[in-house]
Amino acid sequence: MGKQIDIGRVLANLPLFQQLRESEISNLAAETHEVGLCKGQILFQKGTLLDGFYVAVHGQMKLAFSSPQGHEKVVSIIGPGQSFGEAVMFMEKPCPVFAQALEDSRLLYIARQGIFAAIDHDSAFARRMLAGLSMRLHGLIQDVEGYSLHTSTQRVIGFLLQLTGATTEEHVEFTLPASKHIIASRLNLTPETLSRVLHSLSEAGLIDVKGKHIAVLDTKRLSQFDSTLLPPCAKKIEQSAMHGLYDSSRDGSRGVPQAGRWRI
Repeated sequence: MGKQIDIGRVLANLPLFQQLRESEISNLAAETHEVGLCKGQILFQKGTLLDGFYVAVHGQMKLAFSSPQGHEKVVSIIGPGQSFGEAVMFMEKPCPVFAQALEDSRLLYIARQGIFAAIDHDSAFARRMLAGLSMRLHGLIQDVEGYSLHTSTQRVIGFLLQLTGATTEEHVEFTLPASKHIIASRLNLTPETLSRVLHSLSEAGLIDVKGKHIAVLDTKRLSQFDSTLLPPCAKKIEQSAMHGLYDSSRDGSRGVPQAGRWRI
């Protein structure tokens, strides 16, 4: 998995810990250890009790749960610098999802006692943790709104625009951060619906798709695109998706729109 991580340096560079003193970073590092995972490896299963939380250093993780029928629902995709597990650590409740490596990954596991000590010594640190958890709750509310009120095309366009970042460039190219199957689950769509929407946007001259490589040909036009301009067959898919016929409710997850930015 590569050379050993300098835990103290990594912690000091994370936004959550940047205001801690050197002595506090050292104390936190003493309660932290490195975890290496190979692609496909499970970090923890649903129902696990966590006495700490994780920070991704390299690689990519997914948080997901399975329906009784065995279908998977992706809750979040975690990349370098992002953390997960704080909420269930504080609540001391079983984890509602499982975590799996999407590629070879390296994480830091920070034990609860180290976090509690940092909170006791630095009220600003406690406020930053509360702010992070509040932002995730706000993200969950936005996801519920999106899945309830937005069409499949609007969801896909919103996701693509997020990947373009805050650029002012008209033409932007990027690689999708995960497989289309996982992205579809994250957006509460079936893979077939995601493929159809991408094809429709390509036919409209808004994007160019080559595997996982996406070229947004005109970011302004994409952001202003009206799905009523889609061809009749695509409109039918849109209408079906809004009524739950083409979304991932077919996978046994109807009424559980938790596939976006929400993390545990």
